[in-house]
Amino acid sequence: MHLNPYGEDAVNLAADLANRRPAGTEELAERCRAAGLVLEHPATAQDLDRTQDALEAWEKVVDATDEHERAELLNRMLAAAAAHPRMTNHAGSGWHLHFRDDRQTLGSVLFSLIAVGTALHLTGRGMHRLRRCAVSECTTIFADTSRTGRQRYCSPRCANRDAVRRHRARGV
Repeated sequence: MHLNPYGEDAVNLAADLANRRPAGTEELAERCRAAGLVLEHPATAQDLDRTQDALEAWEKVVDATDEHERAELLNRMLAAAAAHPRMTNHAGSGWHLHFRDDRQTLGSVLFSLIAVGTALHLTGRGMHRLRRCAVSECTTIFADTSRTGRQRYCSPRCANRDAVRRHRARGV
């Protein structure tokens, strides 16, 4: 996966994995491949465990109540994932940066990718652009990649559901 300047691909992968946790190693590997990651080794049970740890830490970042708390939690993730960046053309897809060492496991790669991608997304687009859906019964996490930065809902379906609810509450 190539990180774009705002971390959009990585943060969307994190949201996808957090919203529907992988049930096993094959599912984890398939969803990573679908997101554009090149897997050099089969996923293991340890990779799945490390990914779950990354997602638990990441959800705390999502649910932080203010930007200072969010930054502190994300800085902890970045410190735990720290590795020197390096240039690679490992898949023949062009030179790009990896924010990790050469022989890291998939779980460690995902931890690093989620931490760095989220940091790029929040610092590049705004600290408020990561949240849960505004519909109270929906817990879906999404990264706001809208042009205006005012996305409140995870999907048009939730936006419509909330609009209907507000309309009915007005008694019209």
